[in-house]
Amino acid sequence: MRRWFPHPLITGGLFVMWLLLTQSFSPGQILLGAAVAVLGGGVMNALRPERHRVARLRVIVALACAVLADVLRSNFAVAAIVVARRRPYTSGFMSVPIALTNRHALAVLAIIITATPGTMWVEFDRRQGMLLIHVLDLVDEERWVRVIKQRYEARLIEIFGE
Repeated sequence: MRRWFPHPLITGGLFVMWLLLTQSFSPGQILLGAAVAVLGGGVMNALRPERHRVARLRVIVALACAVLADVLRSNFAVAAIVVARRRPYTSGFMSVPIALTNRHALAVLAIIITATPGTMWVEFDRRQGMLLIHVLDLVDEERWVRVIKQRYEARLIEIFGE
């Protein structure tokens, strides 16, 4: 079974995504979607991603809630800056020392930072462990470092077992 479906979640996700994007459950689309999904799973197997078991569901839920709260808060803050122009703002780049080394944890951190309105992952120097980000409203650089290290990085270390 693993030979045909080496990555069953990716295969299933591709199949469902195909059907949702085509908005058709006709036999032809189901067959074509299944072929794309099996082929996509085989391509992932050829890339040989390192397997990683993620545990600690409680920490994952806490991280997801923190990210959701931060995204909502940032949406309102960015809207106030861009639409209302009520107050002046200072955008800028800042460096954050990062202890993460796991590729999966770094990818999740990149998604979190980039998905949060007003922030953008710019560069990560693996040798020095320095993350460069751009912040739309950079008022307190130390606060940003604390947020990234305590709310995100600490939980990612716990999740991915660094």
